[in-house]
Amino acid sequence: MRRKIFALSTLLGLLAAPLAADAAPERSESRACKECEALIELAVASPLRKDDRARDKYRHPVETLSFFRVGPQAKVGEYAPGGEWYSRLLGLYLGPQGHLVGLYFDPTSGPFKPETQANIRKSAASYPADVAKFTGIDASRFAAYTLDAVPEGEKGTFDVVIVPRMMHNLMRWNIADSEIKTLRSLLKPGGLLGIEQHRAKPDAPFSYADGSNGYLREADVIKFMQVNGFDLVAKSEISANPKDPANWPDGVWTLPPTYTLGDKDKAKYAAVGESDRMTLLFRKRD
Repeated sequence: MRRKIFALSTLLGLLAAPLAADAAPERSESRACKECEALIELAVASPLRKDDRARDKYRHPVETLSFFRVGPQAKVGEYAPGGEWYSRLLGLYLGPQGHLVGLYFDPTSGPFKPETQANIRKSAASYPADVAKFTGIDASRFAAYTLDAVPEGEKGTFDVVIVPRMMHNLMRWNIADSEIKTLRSLLKPGGLLGIEQHRAKPDAPFSYADGSNGYLREADVIKFMQVNGFDLVAKSEISANPKDPANWPDGVWTLPPTYTLGDKDKAKYAAVGESDRMTLLFRKRD
C-alpha cells in the first residue's frame, strides 16, 4: 500500500504545475484532462479495488473522470455518494494532494421520513472514516456534509462537482432546483459540474422520462442546467449502450446491477448490460 501511495505521489509531483487546483479554468470546449489519465489509471488499477473492478467496463472511470477534468490536486465534490463506489476510487486518486468531499442531500428538502433524514446525516458523518479505511489515507484528507449544513467558507471553493446517476431522483423528488442551486454555489467561478445519467430516447414520452423510471432525456437535462446557471462544455458517449432500449416497464432497475425482477429473464438483461448513459460537462456561468 505504501508503495502505491509513493508511486501516486511521485506522479503527482510531475504533474503538479499544469494541474494546480487554483489554476484558471481551462477554456477549451472539448479537451479532456489527458494529463490526468496516467494517475487515474494508477488509482483504478489499485488492488484495493478488487471488489469494485467488475463495474469498470460499464462505468469507464478513467475516461469519465478525465472527461470531467478531475485534476489530482483539485477540490472535488461527489454528490450523493450512496454506495461509495466512486468515493473509494476518488479517495485513492485525490487523497495524496487533492481534496474529496461527499455532498449529501439536504435531508429536509425531499420526501424523506425522519428516520431517513437521520440516516443521511449519519452517512455524511461517517464518510471520511469510510474512505480513509478503504484507502489507508488519513481521514483528514476527506470531508462530507449535507447540503442544508454547508460549513462557513465552503461556497465558491470547489473545482469540480460530479453527479453520477442521480438527476432522475432529484427530478422525481422535486428537489432538483434547490439541490443544483446549492451545488452551483459551492463551485468556483468557472467551476465544472459533471453529470452521468441514465438516458431516455429523445422521443420518449415525458410521462416515462420524468425520472420515475430512472431515465431522463438528454435535451431536458441540458436545458435544465442552462436555466440554472450553467453552460454546456461538452458531451461524451463514453457510457453509451445502444443495446439498451430504455423503455423497460419496471424502469432502469430492470438492468444490472439491480435486477429488480430477480432471476426472471436475468440472462436477457445481463446481455444488455448496464443502462445507456449520457455524460455531460457543464461550466458555472459567471
